[in-house]
Amino acid sequence: MAEPRARQRHRGQFFNTADLQDLLYAFGDNPPPIGCLPSTLATLDEILTDFIIETCHAAALCASYSRRQKIKVDDFKWVLRKDERLLGRALEQLWKDRGLKEERKMMDVDQVGKAENAEVLAGIAEMGGVGGEVRKKGKRRKRKAEDDAVGDAKRARET
Repeated sequence: MAEPRARQRHRGQFFNTADLQDLLYAFGDNPPPIGCLPSTLATLDEILTDFIIETCHAAALCASYSRRQKIKVDDFKWVLRKDERLLGRALEQLWKDRGLKEERKMMDVDQVGKAENAEVLAGIAEMGGVGGEVRKKGKRRKRKAEDDAVGDAKRARET
C-alpha cells in the first residue's frame, strides 16, 4: 500500500532489543540471557515496524473514506476485523484502559488534601506512608498574620 505522504524511512532498530528477545522467547526461542541472532532481531524489528506503519496507513485510508481527517479507534477496529486474534487483543486492551480510567475517576485526587480527609492522611503519616506533617488549609496565612502582628508590636515599642 502506498503511503499518503512519502517519508524517508528511519534505518536501524525502532524497538528495544530486550523487548524483542522477550517476544521471541514467548514464541519458543532461547531464553534472553542466551539471546538470539542479531539478524533475527533486525528482521523481527523490521516486520513489526512495517506492520504498524501499514496498519496505521490502512486506518488513515478508512478515515479518509469516511471523510474524516482524524483517525479514530473504530478505524483500527475496521482494519483488524479479519484477524480475530488481533482484534480481540486490541479490544481487551481498550477494555482495560477504560477500566483504569473509571478507577481513577472513583478516586477523587482533589479531595485528598481537604479537611475531611486530614484524619486519614494523619493516620497514614503516622504509619510512615507520607513524609512530613499533614498541613491544614490556611496555616500559612495564619502564620503570616502572626508575624505581621509581632512586627507591628515591635514597631509600636520603638516609637
